[in-house]
Amino acid sequence: MSNFDFVKTSLPAVHADCVRAESYLSSDPAAACFYSRRAVEQLVGHLYDVMGLRAPYQNDLAARINDAAFKAKVGTGIAQKLNLIRRVGNTAAHEGRPIQPQTALQLLRELFHVVVFAAYRYSADPQSVPTSKQFDPAVPAKLAPLSRHELAQLATKFKAQDEAHAKELAERDDLAAAKDAEIAALKAQIAVAQAANTKPDDHDYSEADTRRLIIDVLLAEAGWLLGDERDREYPVTGMPNNLGKGFVDYVLWGADGLPLAIVEAKRTTKSPQVGQQQGKLYADCLEAEFGRRPVIFYSNGYQHWIWDDAAFTGSGYAPRDIQGFYTRDELELMIQRRLTRLPLAGAQVDGSIVERYYQTRAIKAIGAAFDKRERDALLVMATGAGKTRTVIALVDQLMKANWVKRVLFLADRTALVNQAVNAFKTHLPGVTTVNLVTEKTTDGRVYTSTYPTIMNLVNDVDASGRRFGPGYFDLVVIDEAHRSVYQKYRAIFEWFDSHLVGLTATPKDEVDHNTYRLFHLEDGVPTDAYGLDEAVGDGFLVPPFGVSVGTKFLRHGISYDELTDEEKDEWDALDWGEGGPPDAIDSEELNRFLFNEDTVDKVLATLMSEGYKVAGGDRLGKTIVFAKNQAHAEFIEQRFNVAYPEYGGEFARVITHQTTYAQSLIDNFSQPDKAPHIAISVDMLDTGIDVPEVVNLVFFKMVRSKSKFWQMIGRGTRLRPDLFGPGEDKKDFFVFDFCGNLDYFSQDLPGSEGSLQKSLTQRLFESRLGLVVALDRADAERHLRDSTADWLHEIVAGMTLDNFLVRAHREQVERWAGREAWATVSNEDATEILEHLAGLPSTVRDPDEDAKRFDLLVLRRQLAQLEGDAVASERIRETIQAIATALLPKKNIPSVAEQLALIDEVAGDQWWVDVALPMLEVMRLRLRGLVRFVEKTKQNPVYTDFEDTVDEPTLVDLPQVTSGMNWERFRAKAQAYLKEHEDHVALQRLRRNKQLTPEDLDSLAEMLIASSGDQQVDLAWVTERAGALGPFIRSLVGLDRASASEAFANYLDDTKFSVDQIRFVSLIIEELTSNGIMEPARLYESPYVDHGHVDVIFPNDFEVIVDILRDVNAHAVPGGAA
Repeated sequence: MSNFDFVKTSLPAVHADCVRAESYLSSDPAAACFYSRRAVEQLVGHLYDVMGLRAPYQNDLAARINDAAFKAKVGTGIAQKLNLIRRVGNTAAHEGRPIQPQTALQLLRELFHVVVFAAYRYSADPQSVPTSKQFDPAVPAKLAPLSRHELAQLATKFKAQDEAHAKELAERDDLAAAKDAEIAALKAQIAVAQAANTKPDDHDYSEADTRRLIIDVLLAEAGWLLGDERDREYPVTGMPNNLGKGFVDYVLWGADGLPLAIVEAKRTTKSPQVGQQQGKLYADCLEAEFGRRPVIFYSNGYQHWIWDDAAFTGSGYAPRDIQGFYTRDELELMIQRRLTRLPLAGAQVDGSIVERYYQTRAIKAIGAAFDKRERDALLVMATGAGKTRTVIALVDQLMKANWVKRVLFLADRTALVNQAVNAFKTHLPGVTTVNLVTEKTTDGRVYTSTYPTIMNLVNDVDASGRRFGPGYFDLVVIDEAHRSVYQKYRAIFEWFDSHLVGLTATPKDEVDHNTYRLFHLEDGVPTDAYGLDEAVGDGFLVPPFGVSVGTKFLRHGISYDELTDEEKDEWDALDWGEGGPPDAIDSEELNRFLFNEDTVDKVLATLMSEGYKVAGGDRLGKTIVFAKNQAHAEFIEQRFNVAYPEYGGEFARVITHQTTYAQSLIDNFSQPDKAPHIAISVDMLDTGIDVPEVVNLVFFKMVRSKSKFWQMIGRGTRLRPDLFGPGEDKKDFFVFDFCGNLDYFSQDLPGSEGSLQKSLTQRLFESRLGLVVALDRADAERHLRDSTADWLHEIVAGMTLDNFLVRAHREQVERWAGREAWATVSNEDATEILEHLAGLPSTVRDPDEDAKRFDLLVLRRQLAQLEGDAVASERIRETIQAIATALLPKKNIPSVAEQLALIDEVAGDQWWVDVALPMLEVMRLRLRGLVRFVEKTKQNPVYTDFEDTVDEPTLVDLPQVTSGMNWERFRAKAQAYLKEHEDHVALQRLRRNKQLTPEDLDSLAEMLIASSGDQQVDLAWVTERAGALGPFIRSLVGLDRASASEAFANYLDDTKFSVDQIRFVSLIIEELTSNGIMEPARLYESPYVDHGHVDVIFPNDFEVIVDILRDVNAHAVPGGAA
């Protein structure tokens, strides 16, 4: 007798493996899991046949289960169970580690569920399925177990048999035809049986047990196989309940037999926070029993939290969310650090790695933050100020203080990763540094990587588990942390449960709000900052010397009317493409497709004549030209070689991402006396290249991103002794700007960082979601609404939870992977879907980009029509008509010829009169595959030689990037701090209008520094912004009202002065009370002049009032009062 007897008639191909799995439950749990996986493989193959599904792109079990079409048929719950059986079965087949009987039992229960589901819905004998029963563990028979060796041999044999059979089917048409006929007959039988089946599916699929098994799988990923009885439901005493007892869901034990961590599991319907206190109480009990406090995890299967409440003596870290579990080694290290981690406040900084005071200051600021249990820090440091060396010294300090073991350094380009590797190997030779871009399997202490590389590696899960789990790194460093990194790669930082340090050269006031939020910092207040102005003032960097030049064409474009007759003839003769010659070319289009020789020649002439020279003045110094695009860069090189043939084509070279062997050209450019001496770049050299010999930068394109602009300026800021000869050091560098950038940024105008482009698939997803919501709101076109929802459901169903990007949104993926969830979509639902699901990777892919763009176009027309946006509707109609018109001449293509009548109608106007949404949908489906035949209009490159004129050069002072805090936030924090310390003697003297002494001023300066916490305050910067410290602090705290009244007491006597005069003086007292300081000039401004002029109101006393104001102000300056 077997739990799977019913399978013999309903699913005979699966029966043998189900029974074998069941029979080994008690004697060999690994064999039970192996056969369960094999049964699932057979079952999924059967389902693909009877459902008529295509095999996915990678025809293995994982791909089949996670295929969107398959998941849409069986539902998320069943797919999840199949995945669990697959993964645990893989562990049993490929690893030598034991499988706990409880795990095997749960797996057989899951197998029973999926077989009941399949037999009931996709067999010819649904009536025999025991839907009301559950798997009975007492039933399995006792058979002799397979050895591990025999099991491995059997797995190999089965695999070889399956591959041979598949090959034979592929090679022999007669076998394939017979199999097709067999499947067709089976499908017919199933259809008849299912149509006659009136028995309801009342089977309990035990989703709560499945959720618990998901936690098991996540633990197994981290190496926790839970093979001992004490690993689960461990009994503890000392609980505050009636019995004083409890059972810990999971205990993770150390090699020494002591507990490392506990896991408190809650139902998915409950918040994981419900388990926080219970987990703490269990930790208390285990600590009392074993003398060591375990780390606390609590989870509801969707969300997981970690709480190390004993990380430090007397306290710990606050709970934080995490996306998995730590390995044993990682937990052992976490526990060990409780005793061996040293405070960073007294930790030494290696002076041989960093020699400059601000680098040491930055490291100490991070240390102070980490000592206070903060886990994130952001350093703002000017390009060339030594960010990489600073972080290397930080890593050295943290390793010696036992805060970190493994470090991940992330950069956005391979060249920057290579630079970081070399720097770490130079300054920390005793620490193994691994370049993950080229050494993906090497172990080390410091790992460097690009963002896409580490994302791919995180997703790698082999038989031994996931290598880069959440606890693998203790510190993650982000080189150049800015908004695009935050938006594109935030999932990496959320995956690793590590300390996080960001490095950026972007001025702190321009750092994006989301970046500050990533580091849990207040906007404008990084952990430490060292700006370009400080670096120049300290002599560590050289300043830019801005020269705004420009040409008529670059500033204003080219107008046909302003050309000479000869140039007009040339203009008319040019090949402008289908549109014919335009009336003008604006400055934006110049150097995009129109390239004017004289403009480039004059820019190069300015550079060659005015740029800094080296080699005794005989050779132009190293120069970077920032070009607009690849064609522009190539044109500049061509014009240079025409104008200066004596250099033999080596002096100026294009160095871009499209350049073959670009790195060799960069290497040559980096050598002082080696050509090229002019590097013409498009983006590639904007950041990351360190060539101290660079003395000329040429902006031949418009830049509007402040962060990018200052990165580009940073290419020239490095020191270079003896550059112009012995004792003649580099003092500054030229910035030749031909496109108005210096004028723009010198006015401190708001920059535009651009927007991160969403993928086409994401935009389609969001538009279709919008259409579903709009159709629900209008209660219209149900068929269109359902087909659109089907597409959305298929995309979500194709999101596999093995991907760490998807796993973070497990709850939403599982909810919306069920088709029933899409029956109605509220506005709240849409918000959830947009926030959690739009943009996640899916196995559903449509490679036809042209078709997808056409889909998006029609979707937007449907939405515009629903929302009554006539302007957008008309604009999109014209675009679709243009596409249809372009398809009409393609009638020789058979697929176009089939739709020619529809194309002809769409190209005309009549079809669009009162066009309905279903008509648009039918048109989209029929034409989307034809759009690729429309020839893409490409603007021909146009080369001209019109005479351009160079503007008179003007010198532009660039605004220096202020260091320290954002000024307004600094004022606010200082004001709040001073208010809390109003009782301080010096502050009381200041507020009560007593004469300030030098000692008082020193005390006030100390308070000002203390007000900013860990942020280093430069008092010189404060006085530069606000003037003397005393009046500045008085302006923050105000003047005591009684003291202000006392100063003007004589003028408040109503027996001597009129009502108007007393009212006037009262206004002065109000301002002094509020602002602390009032300059006499304010008497001639509103609100005072609203009451009349002071010399009219006080014809005999106005000079006395002025003197009183000056005296009050002078009391805020030591020795200021007479």
